[in-house]
Amino acid sequence: MTSLSVEVLAADAVEPITSAGNAQLGIAVLAGIAVIVLLITKFKLHAFLALTIGSLALGAFAGAPLADAIKSFTTGLGSTVAGVGVLIALGAILGKLLADSGGADQIVDTILARAKGRAMPWAMVLIASVIGLPLFFEVGIVLLIPVVLLVAKRGNYSLMRIGVPALAGLSVMHGLIPPHPGPLVAIDAVGANLGVTLALGLVVAVPTVIIAGPVFSRYAARWVDVPAPESMIPARPSEDLERRPGFGATVATVLLPVVLMLVKALVDIVVDDPENRVQKVTDVIGSPLIALLAAVLVGLFTLGRAAGFTKERLSSTVEKSLAPIAGVLMIVGAGGGFKQTLIDIGVGRMILDFSRDWSIPALLLAWLIAVAIRLATGSATVATISAAGLVAPLAAGMSTGETALLVLAIGAGSLFFSHVNDAGFWLVKEYFGMSVGQTIKTWSVMETIISVVGIVFVLLLSLLV
Repeated sequence: MTSLSVEVLAADAVEPITSAGNAQLGIAVLAGIAVIVLLITKFKLHAFLALTIGSLALGAFAGAPLADAIKSFTTGLGSTVAGVGVLIALGAILGKLLADSGGADQIVDTILARAKGRAMPWAMVLIASVIGLPLFFEVGIVLLIPVVLLVAKRGNYSLMRIGVPALAGLSVMHGLIPPHPGPLVAIDAVGANLGVTLALGLVVAVPTVIIAGPVFSRYAARWVDVPAPESMIPARPSEDLERRPGFGATVATVLLPVVLMLVKALVDIVVDDPENRVQKVTDVIGSPLIALLAAVLVGLFTLGRAAGFTKERLSSTVEKSLAPIAGVLMIVGAGGGFKQTLIDIGVGRMILDFSRDWSIPALLLAWLIAVAIRLATGSATVATISAAGLVAPLAAGMSTGETALLVLAIGAGSLFFSHVNDAGFWLVKEYFGMSVGQTIKTWSVMETIISVVGIVFVLLLSLLV
């Protein structure tokens, strides 16, 4: 679910690295995905190696020169790591500071004291939805995962019962609600009204996140029962800590990047002038990199120093936080490489060719096209942009409400069945310590529920709007 503008542009601008026909491309995609799944499940090969081999196999099956396939894979890997690698690293540092200082304990103890039993999944979906409103999916993941894992372990809750609602809240915001990049570009492409789209998006998002989050998590917890991975669980502060940060300071530190990004989003909407000085400032301080970096720097004082850490211990905490994420970074990067190979061999163009002559309602057509491109490329944003570009002419005779629903239909389709070509799939798998099969049963099914329930509510709203 990586949302990089470079990636989006590449979906339309890049020339295919092969001139293979549509039939050959379709077979190549299926064969490439099959290679990855077989290597991981049957031969127990590490996901990074499986994704690398699968990407090269995909290029070979599509008839692309090996040099071009290698270039596509390395380009995709580099752009993905460049886009999310630093964010994951900063999130890991902030998470380690939260854990070692006792700040995470303070949050968890407060949540466990206020929300009990059946209320906990609802509390998690509410927190995730609020935090996910202005955040990229990956940023929300790295901020929420420590809390999710700690709540599950300390409160003796099923990891899926707590984790799925949090993931659902983040994912729904990412696909349906501006100011996320996909919905914003789709709004521009079809000429929709941002305010109307936001309002209708919230109407669709609320029941969708409830069904895909707290409701589905009951079944996910029965299907997959995995403990919170010890390597990802921040330990309780050591006994030698004389004090730990206050709840208010801890929450303020965690919410600092959220607030900075939300301020940027609001200024972009209200001011909407790239030359405006205020907007220039908020564009910088509200970027994910600067916002998370600011939270880490503030956390050194509000968390580390508040817990009595010396400069040496602070340095050690930062150093220890980076080692566990090396494997996650490489797997996520390789997933991005596989996705870029798919894009470069012309799979997105193949999907658009197939869909030109479909005679179905515009909302359903937009959803189906987004679904097809999402399945093929793994990118929700690429699916949103491509589908919006295709159906944009249909918006000419639509009302304001109808064009807003068109954007939401595209957004819902872009979330359909995340699988092995989606970097988000591997991010969730590694953080929750699940196998590929378990990730499909939980994360992939949850994404599909969001997509299907989303389009159902969009179609119902179209009867009223």
